[in-house]
Amino acid sequence: MRILAAFAFSFAAAIFLTIYGGLDALLLPLGGALVVITLLLGLLVRRKSRARTRTMLILSGLAAGFLWTALYMAVFFQPAQQLDDRTVRLTAAVTDWPQEGTYGGYTVLVRADTEQWAKVSAILYVDEQGADLRPGDRVETIAHCTLGDRTFAGEAITYYTAKGIFLRATAYGRLEVERPDHIAPQYFAAWAARALKEGIDAAFPEDVAGFVKALVTGNRDSLTDEFTTSLERAGLSHTVAVSGMHLAFLAGLLTTLLGRGRRSAAVLTIFWVVLFCGIAGNTPSVLRAAVMILLLQFAPLLDRERDGPTALALALLLLLWTNPFSAAHIGLQLSFTAVAGILLVSDRVQDWLLRKLHMDGLRKPKGWGERLLRTAPYFVVSCLSATLGASVLTIPLVALHFNMVSLIAPLSNLLTLWAIGFLFLGGLGVGTLAVFLPGPAAALALPFVWLARYLQWVVDWLSKPALAALPLESVYYRAWLVLVYALLLVFVRTKGRRPVWMPLAAGLAALVLAVALTRASFYTGGLAVAVLDVGQGQSVLVRTGNFFTLVDCGGDSRDDPGDVAAGYLQSLGRNQIDLLVVSHYHSDHANGIPQLLNRVRVGEIALPDVEEDAPLRAAILSAAAEKGIPVRLVREDTRFALAEDRTVSVFAPVTEAGTTNELGLTVLAAVGQTEVLITGDMEQEGELRLVESIPLPEVEILVAGHHGSETSTTPELLETVQPRLALISVGQNNSYGHPSYDTLVRLDEAGAAIYRTDLYGTIEVQWKEN
Repeated sequence: MRILAAFAFSFAAAIFLTIYGGLDALLLPLGGALVVITLLLGLLVRRKSRARTRTMLILSGLAAGFLWTALYMAVFFQPAQQLDDRTVRLTAAVTDWPQEGTYGGYTVLVRADTEQWAKVSAILYVDEQGADLRPGDRVETIAHCTLGDRTFAGEAITYYTAKGIFLRATAYGRLEVERPDHIAPQYFAAWAARALKEGIDAAFPEDVAGFVKALVTGNRDSLTDEFTTSLERAGLSHTVAVSGMHLAFLAGLLTTLLGRGRRSAAVLTIFWVVLFCGIAGNTPSVLRAAVMILLLQFAPLLDRERDGPTALALALLLLLWTNPFSAAHIGLQLSFTAVAGILLVSDRVQDWLLRKLHMDGLRKPKGWGERLLRTAPYFVVSCLSATLGASVLTIPLVALHFNMVSLIAPLSNLLTLWAIGFLFLGGLGVGTLAVFLPGPAAALALPFVWLARYLQWVVDWLSKPALAALPLESVYYRAWLVLVYALLLVFVRTKGRRPVWMPLAAGLAALVLAVALTRASFYTGGLAVAVLDVGQGQSVLVRTGNFFTLVDCGGDSRDDPGDVAAGYLQSLGRNQIDLLVVSHYHSDHANGIPQLLNRVRVGEIALPDVEEDAPLRAAILSAAAEKGIPVRLVREDTRFALAEDRTVSVFAPVTEAGTTNELGLTVLAAVGQTEVLITGDMEQEGELRLVESIPLPEVEILVAGHHGSETSTTPELLETVQPRLALISVGQNNSYGHPSYDTLVRLDEAGAAIYRTDLYGTIEVQWKEN
């Protein structure tokens, strides 16, 4: 069976090379050349050998991968390309329930008709007309189509194509709906998923229903951003992304009830796994797990041996055959590397731990009491082995995609894996029962409610420590991660006796050193400034001595700006901000504050005392009151004297009327003769008033106003403060055209060195007086 594995992994390798290597134009020549080489190898090398067979399998797998990708793109992706940037009369079949959009309207997944025979999976954006759509409906409307491989701003993405969604269509005008008389079989799973979610909502209280739904179906819509972040920091995001773990729980339950090795158990497991895949949305990660479990269940039905690597390889082949673009799906990559790590590492780790604990040679327990006493240590060993095995290959991927490594994940999994299994099965059973008998289901849910609350408490508790997760923005942390894998490689390749404590001690010592160096680098000199990369927004951390001031916390970054700021602060080994200043009440400067207050302690908040009806002002005041944080409403210039030569000055709005940008606060931080000036989104009129009303000094560092807008950073301000460094917080490819070319010219003519977050990411400056 390993013959199939060699072919399948080679097929997958060709597709990954295509997706990440940009080989689209070379697919046919590469595939054809490999076919010729394979045929020549078969004809010229007559002697049969294992090396010859393996080489031919690898070459044929690569050839098949390249050729199939070329064919797939021509047949399935080209029809979507032909609709790109066109307004057409679109007819389609609705395949899932509509989702309410963030800014109004609805999005719904459809299968759109094209001018060719192939249908295209698409996201349809509709107004309130789409609220009552349901799977199976036929719709027709005028729509403008955009290819799914880029954002509306033109930035290349793989989010949609990796899920098999090749088109996005925005509907205009009337939406004509034709509803069938009965539900077609292909939509049963979508209806079952809807019923299961409604059953969970009916049986479980509101504070846990969202978590149970996420755990059972993978739908995270009801989870708060704060809890999602806590899951990521605790290394438990996989619990709410239905994958192999969940299907293993389901298959294990059926095997326990019906007996291992019985054909009836295999048949029923196959049925439930296929149904559950549809309920969970047929994501690449759950499909990978389903294919593996199905192959392992088909083995006894066909009188074949079970083989994990072959099942994994065939699962990968089938998924990439269905959609080669899914190679870019991070869920699929993490799922496969986790299973590969378990297959390669977990059994060895488990055997080693059992030997060290002298549990490998114990006789088989006779009674239930003795069996129960052994369950706990065996469970701990099994969980730890599986966690370490899965982490070996997934940690580099997580670091690459999310720029973070959870250090507390092994402990998190030990404390939660048992409960997750019970809650998943309980939530699935109770939710299903609630569809028919909501009253008894609610009573049956009670023990699982407490289990869900226990899990939520553990997640919240374990995500709090500053170094629960390690942000990899620091070069020292990245170097530490490389060192850990180098130590692991040396340990594995070293023959003879290999003391485990040596690489563990070296890795721990290196981590302590990396934390110390990261902290020391930001503490160099009396003044340090970090302009955080929060996309199109602003969040600036200023250290004056040991006093930390954060000016603003907002933006449109992939991660919540509050998480970005908290993560950066915690990477320094610090969990507190002394002063939070909000320049003004715009989301790109303040939408991350609620999450920031959940993650770190804040000594005091300074707000402009304007716009009393501003929603963000109310939200910040409410969050501060909940956390017991004092708030200073700045009506006049305020000076925080930290030491003889260290101050933070917060200047009140320079005008009583005007736009929100002009009604903001200005911050001037100084250590000795070194100053940094932050003006928020202040524009020309405000800067002129600022220069006239306040004796501003020459500054070393200027955070350019309004993200480098043409109407900010005026010649009058630059002539007054004469900055040596200009730092611009701005998002990549933003729709505002920031920073303005004229602003960049003015800064250059003023002699300021310019650094931008869209080009350099987070900008750090440590200033030391000579």
